[in-house]
Amino acid sequence: MHPILVKIGPVTIHTYGFLLAVGVVCGIGLSLILAKKENLDKKVLADFLFYAILVGLVGAKIWYFFTELGYYLKNPGEIPSLITSAGTFQGGIIFAILFVLWYVRKHKLDFKVIGDVLAPAVALAHFFGRMGCFSAGCCWGREAHDSPIALKFTNPETTTGVPHHIPLWPTQLMEAILNLLNFIILLFVFRKKKFNGQVFVLYIFNYSIIRFFVEFFRGDDGRGYIFGGTEHPFTSLSVPQLVSIIAIIVAIMLFRRFKKAAAKAVGDRAQKAKDAKEHEEEKRGSRK
Repeated sequence: MHPILVKIGPVTIHTYGFLLAVGVVCGIGLSLILAKKENLDKKVLADFLFYAILVGLVGAKIWYFFTELGYYLKNPGEIPSLITSAGTFQGGIIFAILFVLWYVRKHKLDFKVIGDVLAPAVALAHFFGRMGCFSAGCCWGREAHDSPIALKFTNPETTTGVPHHIPLWPTQLMEAILNLLNFIILLFVFRKKKFNGQVFVLYIFNYSIIRFFVEFFRGDDGRGYIFGGTEHPFTSLSVPQLVSIIAIIVAIMLFRRFKKAAAKAVGDRAQKAKDAKEHEEEKRGSRK
């Protein structure tokens, strides 16, 4: 854990913020590269990304506020702290997707193509984000005294509330590695995709499984529970796990819908080509 990257006089650069910025820059750069392969206007995409990132950041904080509504109602003085809080990633994604749906309809863009371009970029940015979480000491894991991969946080500069000198599951690193693997898979599928929207729904499906799995090992309480809690993780259901289950179902439904639509489009094009060929042959026959 290394919450402070560098101090230059009165200026402090936090590792989390730095890595998050690196992730955003890498994500934007990758999006622009993939956009070129899809013949998307880079300027339009750049403008869109600016607003999508802004909506995602605000949405993450709004989602976190409602997840911890009981706490903030009892402690209204803590509400301003949301300004410096990173919020909840799932909330940011949900708000960003809603914004994308509105934006592409307004500007008459193809949502499926945009989603395919953004999916690998989001996975890559999320990898850096989780590395930032590890550096800051947030999103920590449960106690893991018997685990060979357990880690202890000892840096006194952290202000996240992570338990010090206690072996914990390295949930930040676990999710970071899985996000990196997801990025590699998505990039491969992007190059081989059979239909538009395939990469987007695969991202939703993969990340939902990742988050559902990692939740069993999380030890922080700032995520909310439908029932149970961190004391009994395998007989509990957290809010992110419920969202993950819903997202998996939606991803499967969208996959089938997009695949069916693509197959129909191919069939329609083949039928039009066949009809055009038959029409041309009829014209030639009438000339004879």
